[in-house]
Amino acid sequence: MNDISIREGTISDATLISSFQQHMALETESKILDEYTVLKGVEKVLASSDRGFYIIAEVASKVIGSLMVTFEWSDWRNGWFFWIQSVFVEQSYRRQGIYRLMHNEVINRCKESKDCCGIRLYVERDNINAQKVYKNLGMHETDYYLFEEEF
Repeated sequence: MNDISIREGTISDATLISSFQQHMALETESKILDEYTVLKGVEKVLASSDRGFYIIAEVASKVIGSLMVTFEWSDWRNGWFFWIQSVFVEQSYRRQGIYRLMHNEVINRCKESKDCCGIRLYVERDNINAQKVYKNLGMHETDYYLFEEEF
């Protein structure tokens, strides 16, 4: 995996990241996302660092994976949680440590930050493979359930 590079996403990655998100939603949740909406959402994150950032994995200048990090303030800890979201690695590059490299980049950025207190993510209940990966990286399941209401 010496030829894999990890970097922060830029606006020039927006279309590809958007495509990754559409593939991921279809693959993991059988959801078809609106292409325009996803692209605009990705562009907003890339244009405004207070919304979050993307981590990109490349091999030979070809983007093969990405994830998004957003922020949650914890008054209990007086610090930010970095939320890992929208993880995607191209099928032919899976099970080769690509996600581990991106995950480690998030950990390094959290540790370098003066006010990051940890990382969090959510995963589909049926995505057993992803759950194993996260546990193998030292993460643990919490006692919280996730609820939402969409508008």
